[in-house]
Amino acid sequence: MGRKILLDKINVPGIKTYEVYRREGGYASVEKALKKMTPDEVVEEVKTSGLRGRGGAGFPAGMKWSFIDKKSGKPRHLVCNADESEPGTFKDRYLMEYIPHLLIEGMITSSYALGANLSYIYIRGEYMWVYKILERAIAEAKAAGWLGKNILGSGYDLELYVQIGGGAYICGEETALIESLEGNRGNPRLKPPFPAVQGLWQNPTVVNNVETISAVPWIVNNSGADYAAIGIGRSTGTKLISASGNIKNQGVYEIELGLSVYEFMNSDEYCGGMQTDRPLKALVPGGSSVPILPAHLIYKTAAGEDRLMTYESLADGGFATGSMLGSGGFIVYDDRACIVRNTWNFSRFYHHESCGQCTPCREGTGWLEKVLWRIENGQGREEDIELLWSIQSKIEGNTICPLGDAASWPVAAAIRHFRDEFEYHIRFPEKVKNRDHFVHEPFEKVKHLIAKQEA
Repeated sequence: MGRKILLDKINVPGIKTYEVYRREGGYASVEKALKKMTPDEVVEEVKTSGLRGRGGAGFPAGMKWSFIDKKSGKPRHLVCNADESEPGTFKDRYLMEYIPHLLIEGMITSSYALGANLSYIYIRGEYMWVYKILERAIAEAKAAGWLGKNILGSGYDLELYVQIGGGAYICGEETALIESLEGNRGNPRLKPPFPAVQGLWQNPTVVNNVETISAVPWIVNNSGADYAAIGIGRSTGTKLISASGNIKNQGVYEIELGLSVYEFMNSDEYCGGMQTDRPLKALVPGGSSVPILPAHLIYKTAAGEDRLMTYESLADGGFATGSMLGSGGFIVYDDRACIVRNTWNFSRFYHHESCGQCTPCREGTGWLEKVLWRIENGQGREEDIELLWSIQSKIEGNTICPLGDAASWPVAAAIRHFRDEFEYHIRFPEKVKNRDHFVHEPFEKVKHLIAKQEA
């Protein structure tokens, strides 16, 4: 069994409360940081750890912290991105719901490192019950002296608040989140200037994910070097994975980075293998925005090496034969899944969630949804596949924020790896009008009809 850093105490009865969390060693990192370390020393430990942003981008957290403007004399802020809205991802909710004081402790220690005296947790609007749990935890921490004025007599002050978002996926982008936190429409900002220089209220700001901040207490309590010793290469430490789909054991798992995809998929400790005797068809390894992988590229890379649960291994081969670890939304499909329908469903989401600021995204996501809908519903045309390819290519890289890329990558990967399935939908419209067309007749059993028609 791999080492647990974030979920080690998750099953302790009453761990949600301050009394139990404190009894189990909680808030030790705050004591150590405020009494024995300078803010810069905390930053250096995080840099040494190699901890990368767990929200999807994978940017080194310590490096991001080091960019914050300390020379301007302006107030600094730490904002926790808890706007977890990526389809297939639910690990941040799990942390906040079952061990909220871990995040609160991470916020205090990280705010101290950044010199922030006013910090926020921005949580998605649909997580109202989690918001109440966090509010209760913050009140407990403040009553115990971990928040407010002169914490532990150190001279360091910190106020921490939870802000509820309006349920917009776009506010997972850090500058859109900041705009929303200021009370504005959640539209992404042009960069530069970056938030580390001009963020919340034009003050230096760092935005980090829930999982990222929750890893900081362990790093401070132990050491950055100890954290870096876990994992492999530049993929250090542990990672939370939200596993769902056609597997036996759906749920949130903490893995040591470097675990093979095969072991994660098939061991009883984790996913437990396929849910039924149906064969594995495809995998989305990092949430809906990353490229889908066909069965032959899931356990092995195109070069024949074992595929590992790391940032580098999952990206091996680029988008031609690889994908991304992303947010860790691990979605498994058996041979009854319809890739066209799945891609349409993702595109429907991105069209709905586009803020509309950039023309390629505003118009392009709508066209992706429309064209995919008609293919899935037996109204597709031969030229639609090339039309989809053209549309997604005009969105990618042409928007202010990565939502455009997130909308285009799943479509490109689906066409790249499952083009024959799109062709089948177009050439045999009567067969796909039934929503469950591949449930009773998996594509592998009917794909010969395409070749037969071409002959």
